[in-house]
Amino acid sequence: MTSTETYELSYMGANLVAQQLAWNMTEGWMQGDDAANAYYRPVETFEERFGAFVDLAVEAGFKTIDVWTGQLNWTWATDAHLSAARRVLDARGVQVASYAGSFGKTADDFQRVCDVAAALNTTILGGICEALAQDREGVLEILRRTGRILALENHPEKTPAEILARIGDDHDVLGTAVDTGWWGTQGYSAADAIRELGATVKHVHLKDIKAEGAHESCALGDGVVPIEGCLKEMAAMGYNGPVSIEHEPDTYDPTPEVIESKRRVLAWTS
Repeated sequence: MTSTETYELSYMGANLVAQQLAWNMTEGWMQGDDAANAYYRPVETFEERFGAFVDLAVEAGFKTIDVWTGQLNWTWATDAHLSAARRVLDARGVQVASYAGSFGKTADDFQRVCDVAAALNTTILGGICEALAQDREGVLEILRRTGRILALENHPEKTPAEILARIGDDHDVLGTAVDTGWWGTQGYSAADAIRELGATVKHVHLKDIKAEGAHESCALGDGVVPIEGCLKEMAAMGYNGPVSIEHEPDTYDPTPEVIESKRRVLAWTS
């Protein structure tokens, strides 16, 4: 198998969805999402708080991160926020693999998403984009003009064919961000999905879950997702795009298990 030297492992910012709730997220994802947005939004404290997030990832052994919209949301990010984020990243020598989250309902929304991604110096937008269904041509024009790639993340989709249908023939600017955990939740082999999605794979969110039909994440290798099989399929297709370690528990800090997950990926791919 090819070594992980072909791609950089990144720390997914959304791993910290329950952080601002003192690791006690009792009302679902949006409770944590709302709490994170409220915490990071004030411009007076943003640089310090965003810096603490980046420092956490660096201390965990990562030189690359995925910035989640909970931490820097296009709906409220001002030029001051973007300048502060840039200062933090430059000071620490950290790269941004992707901008991750939900990307709005209109082309105007999506333009702002791309403005934030440009400030972060990242090409990949990995997540959900209602605007693609509402104004496909508008979104495609923005992607081509700005040099960005929209990598659609699978959540409700039950088969890769559903993702491929949404990408259509626009492979130059549309692809998929494979969430291996969500394929497991849907009862579809994530390794098979990666093989079937092929060249449309632009980002991989390595995530393991405890049981099919639910979405309780765990350290890679401790659940039901064939993570080693995913890595083999990525190697077989020569994948060299970004790969994030994703683990988003409701009730505890996942960082120690993210560190262990990274160690396991490096062992499996050595």
